[in-house]
Amino acid sequence: MENPMADSNAFRAYLVGRDRAAATIEKYLRDLRYFLHFQGKRPLAGQILTEYKAHLSCDFAPASANSMIASLNCYLRFLGRGDLCLHPFRIQRRVYIPSDKELTLDEYRRLLSAAHAQGNRRLQLILQTICATGIRVSELQFITLEALERGEAIVHCKGKSRPVFLIRDLCRLLAAYARECNIRTGPIFLSRRGRPINRVEIWRQMKGLCRQAGIAPGKVFPHNLRHLFARVFYAMDKDIGKLADILGHASINTTRIYIASTGAEHRRSMEALGLIGLNGKQKKIAGIPRRSYVT
Repeated sequence: MENPMADSNAFRAYLVGRDRAAATIEKYLRDLRYFLHFQGKRPLAGQILTEYKAHLSCDFAPASANSMIASLNCYLRFLGRGDLCLHPFRIQRRVYIPSDKELTLDEYRRLLSAAHAQGNRRLQLILQTICATGIRVSELQFITLEALERGEAIVHCKGKSRPVFLIRDLCRLLAAYARECNIRTGPIFLSRRGRPINRVEIWRQMKGLCRQAGIAPGKVFPHNLRHLFARVFYAMDKDIGKLADILGHASINTTRIYIASTGAEHRRSMEALGLIGLNGKQKKIAGIPRRSYVT
């Protein structure tokens, strides 16, 4: 490969032409640079790709490695070398999430209190907007003054459009903020230069709340608010199909990941079954004769 940079520029144009989100494009290009560095001056061949996959398996978690393989496969198809595409690593679906990664409702409220104490009203409203709607942080640009007036934002993401309902209390808060900031049209959340605020800045400011809120930094990032919305909504509604529509998921299997918990509720239910049956301490289970209990 004589000029990798030329390939990178052409690959960017290829991704733009396929309506990939800006963040996705940057991620694919970052992964491509990593692969090109690994490849060096060696010609593209199956052996190099096999070595690269082995390298990823040693240095990255399976999910991260698969994400990088997806980027590389897209690049190979762009080159017309789909025959070299790698198979992803097989990963057993995670039933539960680690407790040190789950952001709780109480912790979310502490983040809001910390943002308020720091006088960062914009950040406080950003947290409330993501958590009250379930949108991605990249979709904040579609929360506009016009959307508040309709009570609904039309989000364009990954070549699809979907409506996002804005509840009355959120509209009231955002409308008051817009008046104070003299925002008369367009996006509500703007940088100091008047541009839509980017995810990197939001991520950085959220991390700045951790110490004051008393929350581990590993739990605090924008997408975890989307997961919190999903868990709270599902706990109330129990309709995974409706939740998938709200989140904009094409597959319910993706939504299942969002509603995974630490397993604490499952454990409490299992503890309450009373199926050990030692010393005659079985609990009566509705609809099942006592004599059929496990002993």
